[in-house]
Amino acid sequence: MPTETTTPLGSAARATLARWLAMVASGDFGELDTIIAAEAIYHSPVEWHPYPGHDLVCLLVRTAAGVFEDFRYERQMAGGDSAMLEFAAHVGDIQMKGAHLIRFNADGEILDIDLIARPAKGVMALGNGVGDKIGPQVKAALAAASRA
Repeated sequence: MPTETTTPLGSAARATLARWLAMVASGDFGELDTIIAAEAIYHSPVEWHPYPGHDLVCLLVRTAAGVFEDFRYERQMAGGDSAMLEFAAHVGDIQMKGAHLIRFNADGEILDIDLIARPAKGVMALGNGVGDKIGPQVKAALAAASRA
């Protein structure tokens, strides 16, 4: 049975969410480092394995933001320690719909970002666009994380 959250989003998480939304709206992710937790994890729709760590999460978010075109949030739901942000965008000529599932820690930092998107050809185009820009950096970061 699904769990429903009726607790409002905490004040620290609300402040972080507002900063996130402002960054997305402006396209300026210069302060992203200040809202991502050290132990943050990014879940991509392209790969099953998670991408761990502050620096890698920031790199992936900034890069994906540069691959998406006409990105806009259409609906938001938040409560407890989580938010769901439904978006529309395109990559090249492929229209996409998706959601960011975001979880915050007690300090209001983003702890977990799960990107869910469709259609599959859009997900692949996003993955290829991100991979073309930072593929070697991501592989090196994952290798370093597995040795730690």
